[in-house]
Amino acid sequence: MKQSKKLACQRLLINIISLIRDAIGVDAELKPFVEQAFAKFKKWIFRHNAQRKTAFTKEQTSWLRLIKDHIAASCSIERDDFDYSPFSDRGGLQKAWGLFNTETKNELDSLMAEMNQELLA
Repeated sequence: MKQSKKLACQRLLINIISLIRDAIGVDAELKPFVEQAFAKFKKWIFRHNAQRKTAFTKEQTSWLRLIKDHIAASCSIERDDFDYSPFSDRGGLQKAWGLFNTETKNELDSLMAEMNQELLA
């Protein structure tokens, strides 16, 4: 019951944010936050793939969609979120680190920060 109350509060907050953005003229029309986040994700991933030497793999894209869904539902993503479903069902933080690890760095933290900023902007 506690988790469902938390989710209800998060959704309410998200709806309030959408109303405020509309009221101050940030958005041209009032749309549910989830719709806005999905549209922003689509633009972000196309732009990101165009800037990379290689596009995200199918599996990376699948994980990025999970992250997008989580941000749309919770307003952010953090490392701790990978301890819970649906991330934990797919290998959790260790799996995500493995997927976004390059020869020179691990991109997961920077991708999460970028997605938090882009999808909430």
